[in-house]
Amino acid sequence: MVVNKSKSAFRTIAEVADELGVATHVLRFWETKFPQIKPMKRTGGRRYYRPDDVELVRKIKDLLYEKRYTIEGVQKFIKEKGLKAFMGEEIMKDFFEEETPQIELSGEAREIILSTISELSEISKELEKAIA
Repeated sequence: MVVNKSKSAFRTIAEVADELGVATHVLRFWETKFPQIKPMKRTGGRRYYRPDDVELVRKIKDLLYEKRYTIEGVQKFIKEKGLKAFMGEEIMKDFFEEETPQIELSGEAREIILSTISELSEISKELEKAIA
């Protein structure tokens, strides 16, 4: 089943498996071999892949299936290049591509936020003193 989601939408493991043409158990196995794959897990263990997770899995699949790397070879490749270099400049580039609406805060809400920020700043200073 194909669902037309925005680029920034999270996807279930079944949606990612369908999109990439691999079985869900393969994705779960890759999660054990590549600690860089970290889908969000909700109650009951249901996985939700972020756009960058999907892109990472796509690149890993390409190295394994198209370029015929071994799992150890892909692990070494990622380790040597680093995740950012492996993912390229596209990482997080289009994650928030869609325009987000501006939120108007009431004066009271703004005051509460500013007060909270001030309190947190004071707590941070107190903690720094305690540590020093």
